[in-house]
Amino acid sequence: MVDDQTNMQDDIRFLGRVLGEVIAEQEGQETFDLVENSRRRAFEVARGEADMSDLAAMFHDIEAEKARDVIRAFSHFALMANLAEDLYDESARLHRRQAGEPAPASTLDATWRKLAEAGVDPATISREFPATQVAPVLTAHPTETRRRTVFDAQKHISELMRRRRVLLTAGENALTAGELEEIERDVRRRLTILWQTALIRVARPRLEDEVEVGLRYYKLSLLQAIPKLNHDVVKLLSDSAGAPVPQHPIVQPGCWIGADHDGNPYVTGTTLDYAATRAAETVLKYYAGQLHDLEHELSLSDRLGEVSEKLYALADEGHNDVPSRVDEPYRRAVHGVRGRILATTVGLIGPDAVEGDWFKAHEPYADAEEFLADLDLIDSCLRAEHDEIIADARLADLRAAVRTFGFHLYALDIRQNSESYEDVLTELFSLAHVAEDYRGLDEDAKIKLLVDELRTPRPLVPAGYHDFTEPTERELGIFRAAAEAVDKFGPEMVPHCIISMAASVSDILEPMVLLKEVGLIHANGEDPTGSVDVIPLFETIDDLEGGADILRAVWSIPLYRTYLRNRGDLQEVMLGYSDSNKDGGYFAANWALFNGETQIVQACREEGLRLRFFHGRGGTVGRGGGPSYDAILAQPAGAVQGAVRVTEQGEIISAKYGSPETARRNLEALVSATLEASLMDVNDLDDPQRAAEIMTWLSHASQAAYTRLAHEDPGFIQYFTESTPVAEIGKLNIGSRPSSRKQTESLDDLRAIPWVLSWSQSRVMLPGWYGVGTALRDFIEQSEDRDAAVAELRDLAENWPFFASVMSNMAQVMAKADMSLAQMYASLISDQDVARRVFDAIRAEYELTCEMFAKVTGRDELLADNPELARSVRDRFPYLLPLNVLQVELLRRYRAGDEDPKVPLGIQLAMNGLATALRNSG
Repeated sequence: MVDDQTNMQDDIRFLGRVLGEVIAEQEGQETFDLVENSRRRAFEVARGEADMSDLAAMFHDIEAEKARDVIRAFSHFALMANLAEDLYDESARLHRRQAGEPAPASTLDATWRKLAEAGVDPATISREFPATQVAPVLTAHPTETRRRTVFDAQKHISELMRRRRVLLTAGENALTAGELEEIERDVRRRLTILWQTALIRVARPRLEDEVEVGLRYYKLSLLQAIPKLNHDVVKLLSDSAGAPVPQHPIVQPGCWIGADHDGNPYVTGTTLDYAATRAAETVLKYYAGQLHDLEHELSLSDRLGEVSEKLYALADEGHNDVPSRVDEPYRRAVHGVRGRILATTVGLIGPDAVEGDWFKAHEPYADAEEFLADLDLIDSCLRAEHDEIIADARLADLRAAVRTFGFHLYALDIRQNSESYEDVLTELFSLAHVAEDYRGLDEDAKIKLLVDELRTPRPLVPAGYHDFTEPTERELGIFRAAAEAVDKFGPEMVPHCIISMAASVSDILEPMVLLKEVGLIHANGEDPTGSVDVIPLFETIDDLEGGADILRAVWSIPLYRTYLRNRGDLQEVMLGYSDSNKDGGYFAANWALFNGETQIVQACREEGLRLRFFHGRGGTVGRGGGPSYDAILAQPAGAVQGAVRVTEQGEIISAKYGSPETARRNLEALVSATLEASLMDVNDLDDPQRAAEIMTWLSHASQAAYTRLAHEDPGFIQYFTESTPVAEIGKLNIGSRPSSRKQTESLDDLRAIPWVLSWSQSRVMLPGWYGVGTALRDFIEQSEDRDAAVAELRDLAENWPFFASVMSNMAQVMAKADMSLAQMYASLISDQDVARRVFDAIRAEYELTCEMFAKVTGRDELLADNPELARSVRDRFPYLLPLNVLQVELLRRYRAGDEDPKVPLGIQLAMNGLATALRNSG
């Protein structure tokens, strides 16, 4: 690994040198010297050889235009350092495999080994396999600040740097010297283009743009990676079981983009239709392309082997009468299948989706199952002639893709908050003379009315009636578009309806009435049927604590329980990480989630229901982020019953799914964790009751500490709004969604993304740690035997995945915090008494939490168990210091009334650079 580390440092120096030369060439020697002096001073500060004030002094009177150039320079430096780190990690993984080291955790090979060591036999895995589902759900939460242009440039430079490393390893000769010069010229060209490319979008992206960004990752990696992984899992299981297992797609992706209307007024029926149609078009065109290649590959002649009559029949349906193919039935068969897929594309998407018209003689497929049946026939014919090696290549991947993606590509979720659903029904019930004031009814009356409506097929709204208020018309339009998408592309296209802020039984029943209104639920007295799972989302700490009781209450309604029975006795529950964190702080939110899950697991077990949890995780620890593999293993016993859905958001999407290799690695981690958590006892505690008592104590103590600051200190809101760039985040044009649900200054109404992103910009990282130090200290000090209390906590940190994950994720966040920078941001606050009081509380809690972390874990360094991040903080984070210091300087000027347009631009550029460099920032 020493050589890899050396290579990484060489890559950073090389990229830094070329970037510096580009800056000197484009902006002049004076700007280059300023950047270089800033870089040296930043690293001196990082090494403790200079103070932050020394760096700040360099920028005190800087012209706004010069500040912009310095910010751009360090944004690109950070981007190139990211790139070099990624190449290092990639190389290190390769060297470990070449050295024959055991497969690391979070890989299928390691999981199969663990299952075998735990005595889990293949028959058990096979029995549970058909119910296993892993669903990464892409969302449009806007924390990916990089433009596609920047992402593409980074990708091209990465490819050049890989080639450069190969040539350097080969040794010097005339040929490699010339190639190295060419690579350097190409890197310089890419960096020159990048330098002259605006890092910030001119306009806020439209929802249609966000849909296209999401689909881009399918084209980059997911269309290949997901079916290949699904195929490999089946093969591994079949090989270990010694018999074939059902061809079940374990990874089934989902999407929120274009249909998540919670607090986003720009989501409409039109955007949902766009998201559904473009998804179908994407996968159908992928099939057509694969069939085109397969047609060229399958040149097998019937003059050299026997072919079944069924294949000849399929070939004859292909209408391919080219004389040169008369003896090539496989080609003619695939040609016909491709014609039918093109005809299907025209029928579902429109004539402009396909070029040419040769396919018009072919009938469209009725559904994906009919398409798959033709592919299965071709497969069986190949195997009958001992051509398994051919069948197991492109054709196998295509069949796996069809089983996974159908004609829908992904499951499109519709989501709205409970208050909006109540508003819509209040209007509808009034217009239909069912209830004059539904909102004003008590809970029992609401439930009775809703159940009565779900019993009758009578619609509330007459056909063609559209005289609604704008919000109601928009909501109904979304449901109508969902029904149309299901009708066109199948029930897999829109299989979920999520209720945000679910806090009552009526909250769960209300969208069912709207689903019935558009035909996605069919009323039949006490026996309703439908194609949509209704999913409550429990978000606040109170809702998480009461979630099991709410579910028990709704299950007690015979009509709802029958609906679940008709849906396979499966109850899906979504858990929100963001609002609970904002509500009660880091530790209390994590324990509320764990405890709430435990209670829901028990409730489902008592009711005889299958359970699937949907985790609404963001990129940062403050929004439920952290390594997915560890997070799944840290779930309570019984919470992962072979099925997990999890949101993938913002910058995490590009980090995980930007290439086939990273997509495979991250998807495999999800699958591995799900199998292990479902089939093994990964939460084996000697005394689970005592562990729960300790966590409950710590939760209450940490929430009390967090509440004293965030909810009770009268200056906290001022501190937050004035010491962070939260007010400027909405102008960054990183997403279509507004930064607040309502136009208020309430912490409750602020969206979790700007809440977390703001604290990461100011390097406080408060949502990821505050209150934990006080809780740990108080627990130890209130114990009769303090040494025993420390030993008890340490045992849990070492042996319980939940507590270990909480502590490890917290350490990752705290390592990215910087109290010197935080104090600089606090200088922006107009009331310095407030600034000093709140900052002193934050700094004291930070220092206490570091101290308690060391005491409880036995690790003197925050990142002792995470050498990769420790290296990153050491080598890459100094590049962030000028960005923070300049952001503070420009914020000061902007808020003082400086009207130079380069000032707010510089603030936004710094935000962009910091978000890119921190990687998981929102």
